[in-house]
Amino acid sequence: MDQQPHKTTNGIEGGALTFRSLCDWSTYVTDNHPTTVTIIGLGSMGAALAEAFVKAGHPTTVWNRTAAKAAPLIAMGAEHAEAIEDALAASPLIITCLTTFEDTRLALEPAVTSLPGRILVTLNSGSPAGARHMATWVIDHGARFLAGAVKNVPSAVGAPDTLLYYSGDKTVFDEFEAMLKVLGGDTVHLGDEPDLAALYEMAVGAILLPALVGFFQGAAVVQARGLEAKSMVRFAGKWLDMIKSLLPIYAKEIDNGDYDNAASSVNLFLAGAAHDDDLVKETNVDTTWLAPLNDLVRRAAEAGHGDHSISALTEVLRKSAR
Repeated sequence: MDQQPHKTTNGIEGGALTFRSLCDWSTYVTDNHPTTVTIIGLGSMGAALAEAFVKAGHPTTVWNRTAAKAAPLIAMGAEHAEAIEDALAASPLIITCLTTFEDTRLALEPAVTSLPGRILVTLNSGSPAGARHMATWVIDHGARFLAGAVKNVPSAVGAPDTLLYYSGDKTVFDEFEAMLKVLGGDTVHLGDEPDLAALYEMAVGAILLPALVGFFQGAAVVQARGLEAKSMVRFAGKWLDMIKSLLPIYAKEIDNGDYDNAASSVNLFLAGAAHDDDLVKETNVDTTWLAPLNDLVRRAAEAGHGDHSISALTEVLRKSAR
């Protein structure tokens, strides 16, 4: 099974890499060689991931359906793979940053013969079920698997406090943890179940759109008075800080199922909803997006939670799910 190593354009010994990909990559990693990595998908986030690895000194191969997106990274020192097969063959560690798990499978399908012995890390959106199916597909093709999520914007990739979490094969995480921290200093392994990252991605991600739409509604409201949206940024930030401080309290109430000590009750939120019509008349701002939320509060009150903490909405959501 001896192979004569040959030099590739990025200076890595291609024959040795091919051989080692079928064996133990950790041996290669600890041989004083910077680990090579391939990034599949060069949208704004994928490009940020590749840039972080290049700047950290890791030989980085990139591939994208639209090859022109690779140009800035090539200028920084990344290698561009013309074909997906070449991209997978170039590195032991493959990180995909496409939109969904299905998009990832479709992109990798032509190169499945290059997967055995490699590590695939997916950083995309998707459901827990999608992550489980992806894990099965990857393992069936002879690779090891981590699913992950970047909990920040592309410009924050590489920062010490940027959060990324992963789930799946813990031995993979342990082997490549230092390298994964190139993407963000707050790097967490949630557990061996491959769907945990997707579960937390959807659980935590559910906060984003309501919070943003709330800010956008506020911006429209102050502009209706001839004021600038930026005039409310400091106050909105303080409000979000306050909400953040309440999360541990609400989490404890939910975990204990005890909602009696209500700093902010369901009835208080229900009373606040009555002001929406007046706001619409005065500002001509559309607040209909709040209707389902107000309905949830009303149903909580009808279920006997009126004097309970607003965190009791969790009970209504849980029953609705059943």
